[in-house]
Amino acid sequence: MKVNEIMAALELKHPGEKEYLQAVREVLESVEEVYNQHPEFEKAKIVERIVEPDRIFTFRVTWVDDKGEVQTNLGYRVQFNAAIGPYKGGLRFHKAVTPSMLKFLGFEQTFKNALTTLPMGGGKGGSDFDPVGKSNAEIERFCQAFMLELWRNIGPDTDVPAGDVGVGGREIGFLTGMYKKLAREYNTGVLTGKGMTWGGSILRPEATGFGALYFTSQVLATAGKDIKGKTVAISGFGNVAWGAATKATELGAKVIAISGPDGVCQIPGGITKDMIDYMLVMRASNRNKVQDMADKFPGQTTFVAGKKAWSVKCDIALPCAFQNELNEDDAKLLLANGTWCCCEVSNMGCTPEAIHAFQKAGILFAPGKAVNAGGVATSGLEMTQNAAHLAWTGEEVDAKLHWIMSSIHEQCVKYGKKADGTIDYVKGANIAGFMKVATAMLEQGII
Repeated sequence: MKVNEIMAALELKHPGEKEYLQAVREVLESVEEVYNQHPEFEKAKIVERIVEPDRIFTFRVTWVDDKGEVQTNLGYRVQFNAAIGPYKGGLRFHKAVTPSMLKFLGFEQTFKNALTTLPMGGGKGGSDFDPVGKSNAEIERFCQAFMLELWRNIGPDTDVPAGDVGVGGREIGFLTGMYKKLAREYNTGVLTGKGMTWGGSILRPEATGFGALYFTSQVLATAGKDIKGKTVAISGFGNVAWGAATKATELGAKVIAISGPDGVCQIPGGITKDMIDYMLVMRASNRNKVQDMADKFPGQTTFVAGKKAWSVKCDIALPCAFQNELNEDDAKLLLANGTWCCCEVSNMGCTPEAIHAFQKAGILFAPGKAVNAGGVATSGLEMTQNAAHLAWTGEEVDAKLHWIMSSIHEQCVKYGKKADGTIDYVKGANIAGFMKVATAMLEQGII
């Protein structure tokens, strides 16, 4: 395999799909050396096959807003790779959603799911529908119209969507209700992230953030450090950021900043339980303004418009919002302010230039496909509970989540340990996930 040749061919075939091409290049650069030690992979053209999705569904979603006006959006489902299990990955409702974005997310999801140890393939979907400012009734009607187009292509052993940006428990409820009506069966396993009274798993809403902090704690412990007493800056205030803030605080860290599209909310004394609870209110409001936190807790917080969380001096940076949200300038600012650890909780949260800056500086850095895998892992645990028609306790789910995140960390160390004893978590995660999927593809023949 020669990465530049493969990338040149992909760029000709998929021009302008920058997020997708960025994700593919990162993985291929990490695995090139190991891949070339396996001539059987080259003979079966594993790379050429693994970088292309199995199929992509694109469909029109037409719905009626509260004014009675007809609205039209585009919906997508990218079924990327099913070598180790049914397609599994979230649905994202955001005005910036494009096929390139969903292909990148599906590609990343394939290797992330492989890292979890659970039998799940990779997929992703969503729509350019913007939930910001929409009423509950409008979101319900959109979800029902979206599922009307998607339902025939998903199922518990085919493709199992979940939530993502813009899709939380409310949206999963509306989607599931419509699926049940169309399919005429109550199949709890067809979507994950469900409500607790109808097939959901305890800890699923918190799982991405909780798992990320379990992983971050292991990264620190391996480097001889402890998260207790350390200052943390978090971007976003959705479910992922909420879970990360909750667990970071439980582990003794001090969350001193959260951010949104409008700016950053500085919390010098550290986030409190009341503030963490209010993050859920902010998310449900569809206003998408972090200033609401500062308005709710004056005296304890300060809002700075137009600034990111990375403008706040901290020990640990946790991107929890969107892809490429932390760029090279942000990385340089963090390094100048003494930040010594960055773990991506969002998918591909850092630009390549930011990652290179962190790695050149020698600080601790870990990629999203390893750090945030606790979310989809707990979705996998929800699927298992649904298939067995039972529900585990919070203690059981948390113990399994701990074990999975420890296993992912072990795989990253195994494949990412360098001669000087330090760990390249990017390389380790990419190689571990790639080898599992590539081996499965090889053993299943040319299909």
